[in-house]
Formats: sequence, C-alpha cells, structure tokens
Amino acid sequence: MAEKSLVIVESPAKAKTINKYLGKDFVVQASVGHIIDLPKSKLGVKIEDGFQPQYVKIRGKEKIIKELRSNAQKAGEVYIATDPDREGEAIAYHISTVLKKEAEHIHRVEFNEITKSAVEHAMKEPRAIDMDRVYSQQARRVLDRIVGYKISPLLWQTVYRGLSAGRVQSVALRLICEREEEIRQFKPREFWTLFAEVKPDNTDSLRVKLLKIDGKKAHIADQETAKKHEQAIRQSQFVISTVRRNDVKRQPAPPFTTSTLQQMASRLLRMSTKRIMGIAQSLYEGVEINGQGSVGLITYMRTDSTRISNEAVEAVRGYIKRSFGTDFLPSKARHFRSKKSAQDAHEAIRPTYLTEEFSPAKLKHVLNKDQYRLYNLIWQRFVACQMNPAIYEKTVVEVSDGHYLFGAEGEVLKFPGFTKVYQDKPQEEKEEETRIPAGLQQGVGCKLLKLISEQNFTKPPARYTESTLVKELDRLGIGRPSTYAQIISTILQRKYAEIKERKLFSTDLGETVNRILVNYFPDLFNVTFTARMEEQLDAIANREASYRKVMEEFYQPFDETLQKVLANKSEIKSDLIEESGEICEKCGRPMVIRWGRNGRFLACSGYPECKNTRPLDAPAEPEVTDEKCDLCGAPMVVKIGRFGKFLACSNYPKCKFTKPLSTGIHCPKEDCDGFVVERRTKKGRVFYGCSNYPKCDFVSWNKPVNQQCPQCGNSYLLEKYSKKKGAYLQCPVCKFEIMEEKLENAV
Repeated sequence: MAEKSLVIVESPAKAKTINKYLGKDFVVQASVGHIIDLPKSKLGVKIEDGFQPQYVKIRGKEKIIKELRSNAQKAGEVYIATDPDREGEAIAYHISTVLKKEAEHIHRVEFNEITKSAVEHAMKEPRAIDMDRVYSQQARRVLDRIVGYKISPLLWQTVYRGLSAGRVQSVALRLICEREEEIRQFKPREFWTLFAEVKPDNTDSLRVKLLKIDGKKAHIADQETAKKHEQAIRQSQFVISTVRRNDVKRQPAPPFTTSTLQQMASRLLRMSTKRIMGIAQSLYEGVEINGQGSVGLITYMRTDSTRISNEAVEAVRGYIKRSFGTDFLPSKARHFRSKKSAQDAHEAIRPTYLTEEFSPAKLKHVLNKDQYRLYNLIWQRFVACQMNPAIYEKTVVEVSDGHYLFGAEGEVLKFPGFTKVYQDKPQEEKEEETRIPAGLQQGVGCKLLKLISEQNFTKPPARYTESTLVKELDRLGIGRPSTYAQIISTILQRKYAEIKERKLFSTDLGETVNRILVNYFPDLFNVTFTARMEEQLDAIANREASYRKVMEEFYQPFDETLQKVLANKSEIKSDLIEESGEICEKCGRPMVIRWGRNGRFLACSGYPECKNTRPLDAPAEPEVTDEKCDLCGAPMVVKIGRFGKFLACSNYPKCKFTKPLSTGIHCPKEDCDGFVVERRTKKGRVFYGCSNYPKCDFVSWNKPVNQQCPQCGNSYLLEKYSKKKGAYLQCPVCKFEIMEEKLENAV
C-alpha cells in the first residue's frame, strides 16, 4: 500500500476543506497557528550570540506536536501549507524543525485561495522553505521582543507595573497623542462666506458662492467686513460671465489590499479593524455552502499588492459581460500599479469565484450578517475595478459684476460605468449629483434674489478613527498592514487610548507613556526610524541584508541610550509627580499627584513617614452617613477604593470594618431583610446582590428599582439600556417594559 502524504495547515477550518480537494492519498492536519515561540518569562534572545532566539514549545501544543511528528514519520512526503506570508513561512520552518523528517521530504506550498484548482495547482509547485523570509520574520519578532522587554520595565518602575512599550504600537500611540496636542493648541480663526441666489433672465434660479474680489481669492475676516461687501453687492448688476461644460471620466478604484480593506470597511461598515480581519479570515478559510461543503470565498487577506491573476481577470470580465453588457466592459483589462514598498507576494483581495451562484445576493442566506456585508464590499470593489469609467457632464457657471465673482459647479451622470455595481447600495463610489439649471448662456443678466452671509471658524485637525489611523500608518510605512489591527487593539487594551463616537482619544495614561518614550528615546519611537526598520526587514527577505547585521546596527545605539535612561529613572519618576495644591489632612504637608495601577491618585509628599492617599476626585473629608458600624457603633463614612465607593468605619484604622454601599432598595426576595448593594467581579464588572449574602443568593447584572410591575405585580423592575430603545425598565418575570418617555412623563 502506497504511503500517504501529509499536508500541514494552520487552521482546522481549512484542513477539512483541503482534505476534500486532495482526496484519500493525503492526510491534512492543522498546527493551529504557532507551535513554538519566545518564552514569556524572560527575554529569550542570546544577544551576545548573534541575537539567536531561544524558542520554546508553546504550552498546550505538546499533543499537536506529537501528532504532527507521528504523522510525518508515517508519511512519504510532507507539505507544509501555512499561511502565505512571512509569519506563515516562519511557522513552516518551526514545524519542520520538530518533525524529525529528512529535509528532502519536506516541502513548502502556498494556498493563495482555498479553491480546488488553486490547491491542486499549488501542490504541483512545491518549494523549499525560504529562509530569507524566515529570518525577516525572526528579525521583526526579536526586535519587538528586545524593545518590549528592555523598555517596558522602565515604565513599570516609573509609572506602574503591567504597561508595555511596543516598537510599532508606541509610534502609533505617538500619532494619536500628537493629534490630541494639535487639537488642544488649536486656536480657531473667524471667517465669513457669502452666497447669493440669482435668477438669470432665461432660466431657473441657482445658488452661487463668492469666489473672488477684484481678481483675488475672497477672504472676509469678520462680520463688519461682510456687511460692507453685502451693501456693495446689493447695488451691483450681475451677468453670467462664464458657462463651461465638459465631460469628466471617473475611474474605478483598485481592488482591495489589506490596508484599503481595513480603511473602507471600518468607515462604511463601522467595524473595528480586528473584527474586519477576523471576518476576512473566515471568508478565506471557507464557509459551509449547501451541497458543496466548505468553500473559500476570497483570496488571502494579508496582501499589499493590487495585482490580479490573468484567470481572475478573464473570469470577472466574463461576469461583467453577462451581468451588465458590453457597454460596461473595457476593450482591454485594467491593471493597477502597487506601491513601491509593496512586497507583492500575493494578489489583491478578491472573490475566488466570479459566477452568479457565488454572488453576494445568492450567498446571503448562508453568510452571517457581517460576513455578507464584508463579502459584498470585496465583491463590488473587485467587479467595479474592471468596468468602464463613469462619465459625468460637469458644468461650471460664473456670475460677475466686474468686481465680485460668484461661482457654482455641478455634474450630471451621463453613463454609470462602474457605479452600476453600487446602484443598489450607498457604497464609497456613489455620490450625490449637483444640478445646474439647463439653458444658461454667457452674457445673460441676473437678478439678485437673496444674499446670505455665514459665519465660520477654522476647525482643528480631526482625531483619528481606526480607518484614518490605518491610512496614516500605511502612508508613513509604519508596520505592515497585517499588523495594523493588532497595533490598534493593543493600544486600546492597554488603555493608552479609548474610542468615543468612533474616534480615538488619547488617555492620561497614554499621554504619560508617550511623553516618557518620546523624551527619552527620541531616535527609536519616531516615524522615520520605524519606517526605515520596515525597509531593513524587507531587505533581509530580499537577500539584500543579513539578519545579524541588521540586528547589530539596531542594538548598539539602542543599548547605549537605554543604559543612560536607566541611570536616570529616579529623575523620570520625579518628573511625573505633580503638585495638587491640597494639604494632607493627617500631617499638614502638601499632597501630590502620583501614578498607580488604577490611574492617578493623591498622596502625601511626606511618604514614607505619612502614607495618606486618596483618589484624585475624592473629597478630603469623607461623607458621613446615618449608618452605624456593626462592630463598634461608630458612624460609617463613604470612601472610594479601586472598585468604586464603599462604606467604612470612621474609626479606621482602629476599626477596619467595611461593607458595600447600599442602593437603598430592599432585597426583592421574600422573607429577606437585606438591602440590594452594588458589588464588583474580580474583573471590575458591576453587579447587584443582597447584603445578606451568602444567606440570600439574590443577584442581578441590572440595577433593581423599587417599583411594582403594572402588568404582573412583581415587586421590582430592572434598569436596562439599549442603543435602539434607550433607557427603560423591564420586569424580570413577565418582561413588561416601560420606555424612557413614559418614565419621564410619570416623573
């Protein structure tokens, strides 16, 4: 019996599909991502030994490694088909080192798409593992490890433990913080704009904007100046000085790369970059389709190229001809040039099948909502990129009296071209038409119907959204598009930034960390250095530089700077201490603002002699309540701790009795004399429970309200909130709801 071949992929989802394509002569097994990595407990890099990484088996992967090794020993040939990027190449190499299989029987294959033809074609063209790509990925990993493990402890010692300083994430944070500072420093300038509604003698009226005054660009600084111009304009006689019409072609955008997909999907579909990449991964690995099993619907989603294969071009041109007709099909296929910095290892992101049965509309019933929306976006963009341009008739009109020049322009769609794809849905290429009245002629007089002056102020630069931050990182050459989602996710997880109204706001913590990194490592955490390192990593992959040389050129100046900074860490810590203007109520010395794990707090400057501290927003004197201490009978006071407000004995530290702060609501359980109190989980999530716990097990994630349900008579309702409904009350028994409007009316 002939030996079977072993195919190793990363994802279990792909394994089943690929096994179906390859048949019974192959065994397909998943590594489930990385199997070895640098250790978490130490640096894991032998710097003095040529920056050799000390890889260890990832905890929990022992069973998978054992199965891979066993199956490799039984197989005649081993094909490693990890993802077709540098990280996938590194995973392939790591797998090959644990198989204990002869090198001549281990092959590397790449699946750019999970389709039968693509898989079969890739299996016919195996190659050796590309060690230059492996070293390039290794350099990235080791660089990030050195920066993270060498600089993060500095943040622990000066701010607090648990913070991180990533090589690329810190530059992205710097962009966010610098934008925030620009907004703070921005001073708005007043300016006025003038609009006129004019009625030509032979057509309908139109609205025009003041463009020039005596041949110079109109600039009106204040209301007084605006009124002077208004008076002059009202006394003038206007004629149409220019009517210019011409056809304008609008070309379709290139197919998606990783960066442009993240930008567009974040903006249009309102998804996080992390969510976008997760959905794209599921579309690439395969979706269950009735009668066909799992089918990969898009090509590999980590790419910086706009290149399209000849087969895909022919397929989409056939689809355009069938679906839209020859008028929409260019005589020649359109090709797009990738950026100079593009690795161009893979095609652009596109659908794998360009037939009617695989159109988004046909697959809507088998895709979840987010998969459908993203697949539809990718499908439309790819089909549109091979269609004829849209043609608009553009009209420019100018109205003048010799001194004041007003103008307006508009366009009307003459031929939809590629916009036909977007006809049903408002995607990025659809735009509103601005119409200009027909029949306008040069030299025709105009009657002034209305004059409108508007006060305006210059606006500060907009805060970054996930979409615009990705665009800026891509423009500056910082990181790789495949890393953008992780970069943004890490910044948010570390609480260096937060999202409000879909915009990225730097936090106090983020700005403090950024200030330390930029002030003390100016040559490391800057755009130029980070972009140059990406070029160096590309040079390793392209055999233009060696791993060791790149690492040595980076490490020597880095280590010199690091040692100087570490020698001054006490100075860094003291620079973070701020005066508060408050006096310690215990010893009379000034209170200062320090950093701790839970953010900034007030501490006595006399530490360690005086250890008085309190939250930054807490009053110097705690609020005294009517409740008495269960142990000593002293009044209880309201204090603020790491998990919010709580009741504590006023005799502290003699008496250390504490208890949760009551909401003032009796426990809704029968025969219980306890009160509902606010509690928190270990992770800080608020919930509500009975003060008699563990005797009473009442618990609720929503705050109980002492109000009887009007429908079933239950003794209490729950406060709830949703984006769709707003604030409302709900009965936990019969689910009866009272909306916010009714609550307000009742009050």
